[in-house]
Formats: sequence, structure tokens, C-alpha cells
Amino acid sequence: MKLFVFDHCPFCIKAMMVVGLKKADIELVYLQNHDVDARIDKVGANLVPILQKEDGSYMAESLDIAAYIDVLNGNPVLATGSNDDNISTWSTVARPFSSRLLYPRWMKVELPEFQCEEAKAWFTKNKTAMIEQDFDDAFSKTEEYLAELNASFALLSWLQLPSERNNVLSYDDVNLFPSLRNLTVVKGVQFPNRIRQYIDEVAELTATTLYDDIAV
Repeated sequence: MKLFVFDHCPFCIKAMMVVGLKKADIELVYLQNHDVDARIDKVGANLVPILQKEDGSYMAESLDIAAYIDVLNGNPVLATGSNDDNISTWSTVARPFSSRLLYPRWMKVELPEFQCEEAKAWFTKNKTAMIEQDFDDAFSKTEEYLAELNASFALLSWLQLPSERNNVLSYDDVNLFPSLRNLTVVKGVQFPNRIRQYIDEVAELTATTLYDDIAV
């Protein structure tokens, strides 16, 4: 089986973290960001992640893939989530700042989905349009955006550590962790101790690489 992904994509991370959690025998294949045809050829739309099943068929939609991987061995482990509203509230507040912090940085670090200039150009064109801001301008306002992002973490006071629940992960973790994991690429982000511990615990349980070592 193969899972076609981008390393930085939160939707892809949802599926990837379940692969790591379940130690599933699934090969990760990193597509180039601009290669839309590679996605459309598989699922008829410009989507990632994409799972190629053992029978050769493909499926999309990150949570569907996560659920499929969880039940593959007949022993599902993900608990039902109960914090959709809390996660949505934080995401809505944080997204305008996190996107302006993250998008420029993906062009400054080495990621497998940006191994050619076409991939970088595609991403830059689409994401600058999305945030209506040049990447250099966004990067220059790092301190301003960091202050707002750091303040948003107060909305995650409900967060419970995996170690406080027998290391059982839920769909809350699948939905929240990818966004927090990506923020480890931002040098100077001030995670409250509890959120930092949460990131580290989930990363270890799911064999997910963090970006601390290459943070910009």
C-alpha cells in the first residue's frame, strides 16, 4: 500500500500520524506540489492525501483514510473526539497568523514536495493569492504575527495530554496535532509548557518528525 502526501500538509499529516501510530506497512510517497495531474489521475481531483489500497484502487479524504488505516489490522485504537468546536474556534483565530508565518517558511526549508522550482513557484503563486500578501512581506512581519499566534494558545486550555489518558489518541488529536506540529518550523513560537508537552507526546506516539531542528 502507498500513501501519497506532502510533508507540510495538515490533511496529509492526519493520515500519516495514523500510519505511524499503527505501525502500518504503508509506503509514503511524496508528490511534487505542482503535479496536479498526478493527483487527478488517481482520484479525479486535486487532492492529497491519497491512499492506494492493496487492490490498486485509490481513496481520498484524510479522515476517511485515517479511519481506514486504523481498522486495517482489525484492532482500531482511535477514540471518538469530543472537541470539534474547541478545535474549530482555535483554528479560526490562529489561521490568519499561522498561514502567514508558515507559507514563507516552507520555501526556506528542505521539504520533499518542493524539490524543483516548478513546485516552489506553484506553491508561491497559489498561497500568496490566498493570504493576499507577498511572502517576503509576510516574513518581515513575523514578530507581529507571532504575538497574535502566541496569544491564541490560551484557547487550548482544555487540552489533555496523551499521558493523562493512557496514551490513547482520539480524532481530536488527528484534527489538532497537524496544525501544532507544523508550527514547530517557526522559530520563536512560544508554546505554553502543556501544549509543547502535548506536541512531543503525540509526535512520539505517531512517529512524526517535528521541525524544531530546521526552524526559521
